[in-house]
Amino acid sequence: MSLPVPSKDFSGHTIIVTGSNQGIGLEAARHFVRLKAAKVILAVRTVSKGEEAKRSIEASTGRQGAVEVWPLDLCSYASVQAFAERATTSLDRLDALVSNAGINISAFELAEDNESITTVNFVSTFLLAILLLPKLRETSLNHNKDAVLTFVGSFLHLVAKLEERKAPNILEACADPKATDMSDRYNTSKLMELLATRELADQLTRSAKPGNIFASIVNPGSVRTNINRNQPLFVRAVMFVVLLIVGRPVEVGARAVVYPCEAEQESHGQYLDNCQVGV
Repeated sequence: MSLPVPSKDFSGHTIIVTGSNQGIGLEAARHFVRLKAAKVILAVRTVSKGEEAKRSIEASTGRQGAVEVWPLDLCSYASVQAFAERATTSLDRLDALVSNAGINISAFELAEDNESITTVNFVSTFLLAILLLPKLRETSLNHNKDAVLTFVGSFLHLVAKLEERKAPNILEACADPKATDMSDRYNTSKLMELLATRELADQLTRSAKPGNIFASIVNPGSVRTNINRNQPLFVRAVMFVVLLIVGRPVEVGARAVVYPCEAEQESHGQYLDNCQVGV
């Protein structure tokens, strides 16, 4: 299915894209710069890779000075808090946060107080979003406009087992290496992300605080990225062939990620599939 090419004028906007040194995040950031965003912040774990991405965007769009590279390590709560503090205190405005960063690994590893996929894809992702809500709300009020908060999910939430739901504490269960099914962990993280997005959107709707923030989650489809780079060789080989056959080019997948920043209110609380409301 062909997705519409983003066309909204983002002049004056400041947009943060996490995990934007490669893949979908990089191409989404490229779209925002092409569409005249005043400032696009590449929130990346490795600054040198972010700088390389910045040069790529500048070369392809012909725009200089619109891209900034900020360090963000979602494996570290301290890094998330430092990033949010910098954004809150140093940015004049924040029009959109595109939470794209994610990992998919096969081995159980701890990051902070949880298994690393859970920490990166879910806990830290929502910690950052919640910490930046005041800045998004401030921008909405000061500029009389809507602010956007969107997360990159996956259709794989449909096959998540989420066996941890049976435990008294889901996150504690996710942190137990003896009870963890790592083959389901990425799917589970995306299901938790979907459920949390819907709850967050509901809380934003119910809030009496002034200003409009619209929250959504996006399925970019099967995209030819290297999200499986840390999987075993056999899995990587199989996924390479599958994505070669059915996968979208990265730029096309990125169109779905930009879409909520164009749709704004229509996307609020929605799971967006192929740039339209999904189920």
